Amino acid sequence: MPETLLCPRNLAFELYEVLDAEGLTQRERFADHSRETFDAAIDTARSIAENLFAPHNRKADENEPIYKDGEAVLIPEVKPAVDAFIEAGFHNASRSFDDGGMQLPNLLSRACFAHFQSANIGTSSYPMLTMGASHLIEVFGSDEQKQRFLQPMLEGRFFGTMALTEPHAGSSLSDLRTRAEPAGDGTYRLKGNKIFISGGDHPLSENIVHMVLAKLPDAPPGVKGISLFIVPKFLVNDDGSLGKRNDVILAGLFHKMGWRGTTSTALNFGDNGDCVGYLVGEPHKGLSYMFQMMNDARIGVGMGAIMLGYAGYLYSLNYARERPQGRLPDGKNPASAQVPIIQHTDIKRMLLTQKAYVEGAFDLGLYAARLVDEQHTAPNEDDRKNAHELLDLLTPIVKSWPSEFCLKANEMAIQILGGHGYTREYPVEQYYRDNRLNPIHEGTHGIQSLDLLARKLSQNGGAGLRQLLGLIQNTCKRAGEFSSLDALRQPLEQLLARLTEVTQALLGDLTAGKINQALANSALYLKVFGHTVIGWRWLEQAIRAEQGLAKGNAADVDFYRGKLQAARYFLTWEVPSCHHELDLLSGRDDTCLTMQDVWF
Repeated sequence: MPETLLCPRNLAFELYEVLDAEGLTQRERFADHSRETFDAAIDTARSIAENLFAPHNRKADENEPIYKDGEAVLIPEVKPAVDAFIEAGFHNASRSFDDGGMQLPNLLSRACFAHFQSANIGTSSYPMLTMGASHLIEVFGSDEQKQRFLQPMLEGRFFGTMALTEPHAGSSLSDLRTRAEPAGDGTYRLKGNKIFISGGDHPLSENIVHMVLAKLPDAPPGVKGISLFIVPKFLVNDDGSLGKRNDVILAGLFHKMGWRGTTSTALNFGDNGDCVGYLVGEPHKGLSYMFQMMNDARIGVGMGAIMLGYAGYLYSLNYARERPQGRLPDGKNPASAQVPIIQHTDIKRMLLTQKAYVEGAFDLGLYAARLVDEQHTAPNEDDRKNAHELLDLLTPIVKSWPSEFCLKANEMAIQILGGHGYTREYPVEQYYRDNRLNPIHEGTHGIQSLDLLARKLSQNGGAGLRQLLGLIQNTCKRAGEFSSLDALRQPLEQLLARLTEVTQALLGDLTAGKINQALANSALYLKVFGHTVIGWRWLEQAIRAEQGLAKGNAADVDFYRGKLQAARYFLTWEVPSCHHELDLLSGRDDTCLTMQDVWF
């Protein structure tokens, strides 16, 4: 039976040959686990995803949520799927046993959740948002807030959202207008409007806990004046029972190109002057708190983009193997049998490109998950600090690179199916539409590129960047032990050297105050930086593939050969192409910077 969610052999390769998931069981927190318990969790995730999430993916797309009597109405299949997800413990997969969790490493939690994202990105977003909101309250909330709101979220009775965007401000959070007035009893009264709030209303839970950014009356201007508030759909009494409906109104639903199964809402807070909110942490520090949830969501969005690309790749691969059409260029006899289109070189090109994009990005997404485990459970403080700094640097890449290049993979999946790919009778067009949201979600490419170049590279004195450069150089050195990898290693070394030189020059411009000049082509920089990172991850996979071939297991030969061919494609086709962007960056090309409004 063809795989439709992700390739189990590739997942096992990543977990046990590349990222050493079993090594985590040597740590105290994960000592009760083993490869057997990891695989059991993955098998359960796959089963629920295949049986409850995937079957209504198309139906949810064709029957998007509707607004009725002030509430959002979903198709009935969504709730049983989400309930099964919660009952199996996946919403608490990485939490401690004492908290009712599975105490899995984050690496395994992400691997399990990837199945749900591949099967049905719309339905999977509801628990994803809730996991992020609950973690936010867990870290920054008061004991009372944890008891009143976090505990029901851990039990799966309350769901959560993040409410940032406002109609007039978009991504410019410094221009927020939502206000919070002290009520004199320790609570606040909020008034304002938020838009594009994913999961902002639905019938899947008893309550919805909105994490809302707003400004207090004495707030300083800009992002330093933003505070964070818990605003529940229903108030919660001291005994944990639900009280009256809070003054949070569903103003309407947005009708989206894709990702239609997730409600995208416009919410009005305080239209009747009685929207109760609870301040989280200290005043005016809300954005720094929210960045925890935002960064979690950015990695989640990146993984969602990867899994949509992966689903499209697998579908087009299976289609290409089964679809007979035409003959090879040297087959001139029209009476001869048609060949499966996978034998045509251009089809192989598009499949190989998809494989390089989605499996390279999949490796990076799981590597980021492994860094979370290092950040929290590494044996010494230096290792934990290093993991935090490296993850912080890589987060814009984990979010944005897959959102661009796994979307390109979806485009190629459509192309492989030809006219069929453009019809709704086949799923690849939906994968493309669903994935098109991810370059926008949780910060656009432009925002991520500015974050990378203007902030992340020089953060903590450039500690994360130095780590990354050292890791890539180490991988190149280890690849040097295999003469077969010379042609793959050398383009990456050349790109790394050039990227380092250009990076130093751009950081020099920033230090000198030439900010607009340095950041004018940040999107190009993000692309090159991302290609360098993915090239590094492919070289790592190539090393593991060579090691696997050396073991002589005949059953794995084709798998490893496929890995090496995809690595060869990315490192010899994609990586060298980045030098053009580096030329533009090195020359401080100002074509876009100097373009004038009236010239359009």
